[in-house]
Amino acid sequence: MQTATFSSKISRSVRGWLFVWAVLLTAEVTEGQTASPSYDFFESKIRPVLVEHCYECHSADNAEGGLRVDLAATLRRGGEHGPAVVPQQPEASWLLTAVSHTDAELRMPPKGAKLPGAIIADFRKWIEMGAPDPRMEVSVPAETWTGYKAAKSHWAYLPPQMHPVPRVTDLTWARQGIDRFVLSTLEKNGLHPSIDAEPPTLLRRIYFDLIGLPPTPTEAEHFLQMYDAQGLDIAMEWVVDDLLQRPQFGQRWGRHWLDVARYGESSGGESNVSFPYAWRYRDYVINALNADLPYDRFLTEQIAGDLLPYANDSERARLLTATGFLAVGPKNLGENDDQKFLADLVDEQIDSLSRALLANSIACARCHDHKFDPFSMEDYYGLAGIFASSKTYFGTFTSPANNRGGDPLVLPRTRDQRIYHKSLSPVEFEKLKARQHELDIVRQEIKEAQAARWSGQEPKKIFTLRDVLANLWQLGPVEGKLETLDEHGQALPLAMGVLDARIANVPLLLRGEIDRPGSLVPRAFPQALRGSEVSLPVDQSGRLELAHWLTAAHHPLTSRVYVNRVWKHLFGGGLVASVDNFGTTGDKPSHPDLLDTLAVQFVQDGWSTKALIRTLVLSRTYRQASLYRAEDFRADPEGRLLWRMPKRRLSAEAIRDAMLFTSGELDFGAAEASLVATHIGDRPISLIGLDRRLPPDLDGSTHPSVYLPVIRDRLPQVLDLFDFAEPSFVVGDRETTNVPVQALYLLNSPFVQQRAQAFAARLERETSTDTGLVQSAFQWCFNRMPDTNELERALAYLSSQEDDQQLLRVSFCQAMLCTAEFRNLD
Repeated sequence: MQTATFSSKISRSVRGWLFVWAVLLTAEVTEGQTASPSYDFFESKIRPVLVEHCYECHSADNAEGGLRVDLAATLRRGGEHGPAVVPQQPEASWLLTAVSHTDAELRMPPKGAKLPGAIIADFRKWIEMGAPDPRMEVSVPAETWTGYKAAKSHWAYLPPQMHPVPRVTDLTWARQGIDRFVLSTLEKNGLHPSIDAEPPTLLRRIYFDLIGLPPTPTEAEHFLQMYDAQGLDIAMEWVVDDLLQRPQFGQRWGRHWLDVARYGESSGGESNVSFPYAWRYRDYVINALNADLPYDRFLTEQIAGDLLPYANDSERARLLTATGFLAVGPKNLGENDDQKFLADLVDEQIDSLSRALLANSIACARCHDHKFDPFSMEDYYGLAGIFASSKTYFGTFTSPANNRGGDPLVLPRTRDQRIYHKSLSPVEFEKLKARQHELDIVRQEIKEAQAARWSGQEPKKIFTLRDVLANLWQLGPVEGKLETLDEHGQALPLAMGVLDARIANVPLLLRGEIDRPGSLVPRAFPQALRGSEVSLPVDQSGRLELAHWLTAAHHPLTSRVYVNRVWKHLFGGGLVASVDNFGTTGDKPSHPDLLDTLAVQFVQDGWSTKALIRTLVLSRTYRQASLYRAEDFRADPEGRLLWRMPKRRLSAEAIRDAMLFTSGELDFGAAEASLVATHIGDRPISLIGLDRRLPPDLDGSTHPSVYLPVIRDRLPQVLDLFDFAEPSFVVGDRETTNVPVQALYLLNSPFVQQRAQAFAARLERETSTDTGLVQSAFQWCFNRMPDTNELERALAYLSSQEDDQQLLRVSFCQAMLCTAEFRNLD
């Protein structure tokens, strides 16, 4: 508080210096800059608040005090008080001082109550992030640059075309068309591809890319024998086909989609209420990837599975579960206003759908026409009507920590269905229904008392606010429990998802504000990308038609975006580097003809993910070594032209799973639902810290990491430290950091120490000599034998103390698990 008060009284000269300093350290966003999760935070948390509370007095129409907050540059420049925002300096940013009400003479908004604490915390976090702000000034007159012109000229909004395979000079290197596209670009730029990676290195790369685990020494030996006998082509085809059929493939590639689907098992925000049925959607995704469900069908089921025909109850349950895609996003369950909650829910669904499938944010058009991409406010509210005509089932009940109840989605009963909430005995069930009846009577009496007061009459009973809240908080859990039971008190199979509700168009909201409705907007798809007119049924929401439109063969974005995402996971970067932004502010493709050809071929091959991956992995481009070549690096330092494979840090899940695999402890089977379902249930996440039944790090299992609980704002430690995807956003490209706390975790974590102990025990069972132990350790960890120097140094360490050989072996094993080679991929 003292710091904030001091900062609010900084002299004008100091504020001026801070402004100059901020300008020098921060560059304005310019056209072509890549979007990031930081921009997502601005769009979801900051821009709506600025629009609702600040634009009226501080925008192009009315810049009071010389301040405009509707552009990045003007917000940082500030007004008569100096810079409103100083990136990474919240105490020097008087905008934060104003909204915090820490200066009696500078309070914003000037009329009305102080903004909620959660919003103020969001502004502080945003400034600490560097105040990322994608808004930019238009450098050409508005009448000559519109989003609709982008639809006619921007590469991503034009249908992809099959291109002929280019001619190349080197006729010996390429194995398939992909290689000739890559080689042609290299030759045009005076570059050449790298040599093939060594077979052991290549095998380790394939294993981690396809199943997220390393090969065993036995598997590696078998691969090398096949390589010696039949050559690399046959050996690679055999191993790729084998890995694509393993259940670990769905776990690995299902996790990639869960990043994009912003999968989480709690609501996020201040209350952070758990979603105990979210795990069913996770399992649906894993099973769909293992079954190679065609991508167009995969999307259709997630958008409109409830509207698809089905042959039996099992298929119906699966299709309903698929719609969890629209339900698992973050929610402000503390919101009291029904209209605002629904509008924000629909907005989150539109934003997630458009970012995940189209790599565009249509939600930007909630408050204004998109200035650069072909999405108008009419487009936004046309889609909003489709989602507002559906009911989202997320399975929470009202409580002191949650103002917002959401029914669970009841599934048909099927054989071997897993249910983790309890049934009630007939006596318990009748008691619960009786309690509901008692509380319902009180609620009705409260309503009658309120109606009497509104009409000026004396109510029959007097209820205090405490009485009202007590009734609400007692009735919520009772109703919530009853919603999980059938008419006999037996537990129902439940999921998260959507069903069609009352079909209706929604009004266009001026500046996106709930209290400023305009005319109704017919339900429709974005006009500039729509093609021919599509009529939506009067008795359905239109989600099924939306899914068919998105998965049409000629759609310009859907196949391109997905192919690029798959390429990114195999080659370390997308052909379009901004994998989550194909709009005009995103990056241009490095190989546009190759991207288009792959997108068209993907559709022609039946939208098969496994066929696409097989094609890419068996290319000569994928085989390249990651060796450094100074001359080529100077010409193409980011490797965009694909002259080598980049070195990559393993994902958080792969690091954890590889440790369990190497130590012999990994339980390959699917986990029992999720910790959220089996232990936390439907309680607020804020309370689970008091539950001694839960492991301190939420990582108490030996199952693959995809089954760890994904609780917003409280991830398992290994996921949090090694750059797991933020579960509140669509993330197609995780950040990769290298910070000291990661090393400290590897050195001090009980999880890593336990894996080292188990690894040492495994090695002792496999060999009786130190030499054999070291060699076996290198094979398990690095898929290679130690060289002479490594072997000598390891043996010297193991013989350095005779008193405690067991401790030496454990520490040696932990050192192996902590090495950069273990957690990086060549």
